[in-house]
Amino acid sequence: MTRAAAPLLVARGLTYHRNQDRIFGPLDIEVFAGEALLVRGGNGAGKTTLLRVLAGLLEATAGSAALDGRPVDGRHLARHCGFLAHRPGHKAELPALENLRYAALLQGRAVPLQALEAALARVGLAGYEDTPPGRMSAGQNKRLALARLS
Repeated sequence: MTRAAAPLLVARGLTYHRNQDRIFGPLDIEVFAGEALLVRGGNGAGKTTLLRVLAGLLEATAGSAALDGRPVDGRHLARHCGFLAHRPGHKAELPALENLRYAALLQGRAVPLQALEAALARVGLAGYEDTPPGRMSAGQNKRLALARLS
């Protein structure tokens, strides 16, 4: 595989502590465009915490991380990085399209109906606009969560 000149994601000495306990680190990571990063470990090993730090949702206690050459911080990554956690984060009783509209409004964005429908179509949920997530499969719920990030 031919690599780009610079890695897309770089972390050097990345460490996170909660109170006095080290959750992970120090870690050095390089991920180039087109590559994937597999994060493995037992319960409580710090996998989700690492992803939250890389997404700019938590501040590392030591080290640094950069995405596309820009330092990781909440303002930068809020626009250029999405984080999908264990729970999908939408309302089970609201139809899929209303969930997207509601999520956009919570972020202060008024998104046209056509754009919301296009987001559902991109993740394979065209035709599910009126279906509440409570009646969708786990995979469809993950796709709805991905549509919310677009």
